[in-house]
Amino acid sequence: MTNEKDTINHSRRRFIKKSGLVVGGTLLGTFIGTSVQGNKQQSPPPPTSEKKNYNRALKFFTRREDFDTLSAATERIFPEDENGPGAIQLGVPYFIDHELASGYGHNNREYMKGPFFLGSEFQGYQSPLKRRDLFLKGIRKIEEVSKNDYNASFVDLEDEQQDELLTKFEEDKVEIKGVKASFFFNTLISATFSGAYADPLYGGNADMEGWNMKEFPGAQMSYLNEIEEEKFIKKGPIALNDHM
Repeated sequence: MTNEKDTINHSRRRFIKKSGLVVGGTLLGTFIGTSVQGNKQQSPPPPTSEKKNYNRALKFFTRREDFDTLSAATERIFPEDENGPGAIQLGVPYFIDHELASGYGHNNREYMKGPFFLGSEFQGYQSPLKRRDLFLKGIRKIEEVSKNDYNASFVDLEDEQQDELLTKFEEDKVEIKGVKASFFFNTLISATFSGAYADPLYGGNADMEGWNMKEFPGAQMSYLNEIEEEKFIKKGPIALNDHM
């Protein structure tokens, strides 16, 4: 007899399997505001034992609801389960936000002039929209469809409803001006997995938990001392900052 948690986990894994997701080795390329209230001095916050992560700050998104929709969508693509944390805990939404504020969001390294034709999946980025515009259009369309079809915000839907809605994008059953819904969906998938497995330097893969789940050793500088060993050697992951 299965309980409710088992049913949800099964639902999430079925959605990922249905989407045909494959973890690749490609990583994505690469405002903080201050407010002062008069001259009134405020007491410093009480000390806390929890270490602050100053990477968890928005650089691109200006509407919190957009970021929350993105967060919920990435969690459905890469959900928390018995294997480890999901996209939100790994910091994937912040990774995507930071990337969209960078050259990746502006398509700085790609040819962006027309004409634009529908290319194959092997021909790279095929849209007149820059990624920052693609994500805004796609995320707001997710919220629009959610309110139209379910009379609720995407973040308030049940897991199965979120899966149903995202599947509509995967199957091009949603119209987005200037781009196919499936193109946005596949770009979102790629960004989500990149955030889960990129070096923590870029804002995702918190505490290298993404690597731990894959038993990936990370940014090892050399295997010179182990290369001659006959037995299998399991090494914990090392991030780029560990070499500083």
